[in-house]
Amino acid sequence: MRRLILQTGVSIDGYVAALDGSHPWGDGSEDEAVKRWILDSVWAAGAHLMGRVTYEEMAAFWPTSTSEYARPMNEIPKVVFSKTLQQADWAETRIARGDLGEEIGSLKREPGNDLIAYGGATLDQALSRLGLVDEYRLMIQPAALGAGLPLFKDLSAPLQLELVEASTYPTGLAIHVYRPRSSPAAG
Repeated sequence: MRRLILQTGVSIDGYVAALDGSHPWGDGSEDEAVKRWILDSVWAAGAHLMGRVTYEEMAAFWPTSTSEYARPMNEIPKVVFSKTLQQADWAETRIARGDLGEEIGSLKREPGNDLIAYGGATLDQALSRLGLVDEYRLMIQPAALGAGLPLFKDLSAPLQLELVEASTYPTGLAIHVYRPRSSPAAG
């Protein structure tokens, strides 16, 4: 069964974006080791998962980008979770309109590599709230926002995580990989 990996940048005070949805930090990708880590994880995905707003931002950027991240973003299948998006014109994209838990369950049962979710905040929060995330890959930015869109919101109970990997980089970025303690992947 495929795992669902939530991979996102987060400020040191727990926000995935500022209140206006912007990301007022660099992603650390100017560091060659960080760039390699991001590329390796992006290429390893069986599918990229995102909410409508993130999809619209990415679909407007990646198809014409010359970045070395563009090929995997354009070639690997994408699933956008939305009840309002009418069509998805970005190549290799399908829209999932059903119940989030059922849609994720179906995707996990499909053959292939792990699923990587990029968010945004609403999708990230819903995946966590429903206990659907098997691994969190957090790129912790050396910035505090003071307010913004939190990674975790409205959890029904505390989410106990196990740190399974931690790396730091000269840019101040830290990458922490966590697994829920109750997850089969954690054991």
